[in-house]
Amino acid sequence: MLAQIVLFDGFDLLDVLAPYEVLHAGGMAAGGALRAELVSAEGPREVVSGVGGVPLLATAALDPAGADLVVVPGAAGRVGEPGEVPDHDADADAGEWREDELIPVLLGRTLNTGLPGLLKAAMDRPEVTVATVCGGSLVLAMAGLLEGRYATTHHMGLDMLDATGVNAVRARVVDDGDLVTGAGVTSGLDLGLYLLEREVGPRIAHAVEKLFAYERRGTPWRHHGPSPVAPGPYRPSPIRPSPQAPSHRKEAHHHVR
Repeated sequence: MLAQIVLFDGFDLLDVLAPYEVLHAGGMAAGGALRAELVSAEGPREVVSGVGGVPLLATAALDPAGADLVVVPGAAGRVGEPGEVPDHDADADAGEWREDELIPVLLGRTLNTGLPGLLKAAMDRPEVTVATVCGGSLVLAMAGLLEGRYATTHHMGLDMLDATGVNAVRARVVDDGDLVTGAGVTSGLDLGLYLLEREVGPRIAHAVEKLFAYERRGTPWRHHGPSPVAPGPYRPSPIRPSPQAPSHRKEAHHHVR
């Protein structure tokens, strides 16, 4: 099984490294049944993250025809002030890191690369699972690839996700079949462990949890089963004292001579 984790200029480091380490460790625990690699839409290159300009090396190109699992991270940068209009500089040099870059700009800039077409090709193949961490679901949504699907993202981006026609779910991990999405940054650990359990097996996922001294958080949400009923007003049940148990202390004392 081949897992490709996508890098793009301005990506968030933890969005990438958390699932990468989990999947890599899972592959080792499974005797090589899973292999994880870092890729980009452009092929092998050094890709600058949005965290202090720290780069990672993509060793291959994203291959929708060869990958079994594709993981898309979000971006790292400024959230922006209310009402602030981002400066969409689509012509920014590839690999150039700017300290004050806005996250929506970094995410939107992926639309001017070959990434959306490659992600669409992956999503068109039912045997490929596409997963996202944090704002990675917004990359797909902004490319028009998630309309009508169930997904999550960082809690600050849920309204934006909903505005693109996605059924936004406030959950740590959302499983929508061949689309699995994670919420905030650290959910990359939980997403990776859930994918290990789902695709490789629970014993492998448990072994990685033990290795990392970390237990997966939250119950993955799926559009399955009954909907929860809205609770009515709380009415506590009356508490009645239980009947006092008969005491045998006196009787016991009476028979001891």
